[in-house]
Amino acid sequence: MSAPVAAPELVADCSRCAGLCCVALPFARSADFAIDKPAGTPCPNLQPDFGCAIHAELRPRGFSGCVTFDCFGAGQRVSQVIFGEPDWRSDRARARAMFAAFDTVRQLHELLWYLTQAVGLASAGGRAEVEALRAEVAALAAGPADRLAEVDVGGLRERVGPVLELVSAATRAEVRRGKPDRRGADLAGARLRAADLSGVSLRGALLIATDLRNADLRGADLLGADLRNADLSGADLFGALYVSQSQLNAARGDAHTRIPSALARPAHW
Repeated sequence: MSAPVAAPELVADCSRCAGLCCVALPFARSADFAIDKPAGTPCPNLQPDFGCAIHAELRPRGFSGCVTFDCFGAGQRVSQVIFGEPDWRSDRARARAMFAAFDTVRQLHELLWYLTQAVGLASAGGRAEVEALRAEVAALAAGPADRLAEVDVGGLRERVGPVLELVSAATRAEVRRGKPDRRGADLAGARLRAADLSGVSLRGALLIATDLRNADLRGADLLGADLRNADLSGADLFGALYVSQSQLNAARGDAHTRIPSALARPAHW
């Protein structure tokens, strides 16, 4: 089983973004956000240089949702490539166009993140189809802005989903060894310490606050699994399929947690 492939253009680089996630997206006061903020309104913590005034204290100040969020590199794509001039503050029409493009590109980049992994995992016979689909999505994500407004993201998801699932099933077949899949299962708060979940599909599963300490998740399909506050201390996720940075950011782990090579160990672990 191949390790997930790193794709630098799909990794968020806030230093090259115009703070789009801090403006374009809405916040709802909750455990993840300390305030309500409507879409299109700058967060009060956004600085003139597009930095965050409380970046080092986001979690204790009640903004854990900002820590877990991942734009998959859409911020710098929209700011630096599609629009060229990143400042949205001088023109309302330009701002609306940038915010709309950011929403679409983020979703396209998320699909590209999964398809990039699938290309590396697909068998020789099926790789061409995955590569063609990835190339199609990449071309759409490149813009221009008026073309992005016409993209049917929902339709793309309907096409990408089955392809990712076929690659996953073929990749996990040998590792799974008859273990039952737990796709969509409600495992919130479950005690799965040291569980053998290698090769198991946990796609879309609720794993909120689940005890996964020292669990074997090698080759498990974690696409869309909710890992908020899950304890991954000592767990082995190396080679796990379709894991995103936001999933790791939402979970707890430690120095002994093995993660896919394409991802970064969260600072709060």
